[in-house]
Formats: sequence, C-alpha cells, structure tokens
Amino acid sequence: MDAWLLWLIASGLFTAGEMAGLDLVLLMFAGGALGGMTVALLGGPVALQLAAFAVVSALLLFLVRPLAKRHLTQRTPEQVDGVATVIGRTAQVTRAVDGHGGRIRLGADEWSARSQFDADRFPVGATVRILHVDGATAVVGDALELQ
Repeated sequence: MDAWLLWLIASGLFTAGEMAGLDLVLLMFAGGALGGMTVALLGGPVALQLAAFAVVSALLLFLVRPLAKRHLTQRTPEQVDGVATVIGRTAQVTRAVDGHGGRIRLGADEWSARSQFDADRFPVGATVRILHVDGATAVVGDALELQ
C-alpha cells in the first residue's frame, strides 16, 4: 500500500476520533497527517514524512487550535434554562405577597412568592418583578422601581 494512502487513512481516523472527543486536538493531528501525505505524494522518505507530520501537527496545535477554541466559545451564546428563564419577568399577584409568603401568576403558572424585603407588601393585582428563585419560591420586588 502506498504511504500517501496510509497517511490519508490516518487523517480520516483522527477526524473520526475528533468527532467523538470534540476538543480539537485530534483534528490538528489529522492536519499533520495530511502534511505527511503531501510529502509522501512528493516522493519524500518516511523520515521526512514523519517530520512533516510532527511539524504541521505542532503548528496547528499551538497556533490554530487556540484561535479555533476561542472562536467557538465566543460565538456560542450561553443557554438560559430552568428557573433562570423567569428571572427578570413580571408577574401578577394572586394572593397578597409579603416577606413571609404569597402567590403570583406568571403566564399560565402560579408560583409561591415572597417579597425581597420584609417591609415590602404587594396587594392582589399588583405587578411584581421576579428577582431570583429560592427553591420553589419566587423572590419578588416592585416592577416599576426596578426598570
């Protein structure tokens, strides 16, 4: 079997391994294998093919990989899920809310709630803003003051 074909197969295997790991290391080795394949196609000896593999892989690992990782992490927005999706939203008070308890309606859901400060009291029908969630209880504040 020709040496260039072995390098091409190695590159494919490194690429397949990268799909399982996703940390961009094996992909850089795949690029190095393509460098070894290029030298093999030009008729270079095995030692030169190995050297090309090592040099190209090292260059890709130290120059391209950090840029690629930074690009991927900066371009991927942080996904907000769970109770974090309700923070900052407004809700209607369905049972008077004070520092000890109460109920609010957020969309179709009803939540237990308490005010952020013991002195704050919100009557039925008031609009409040969810500041954070403590267990299963929404901690709320005045929607108008927090805008």
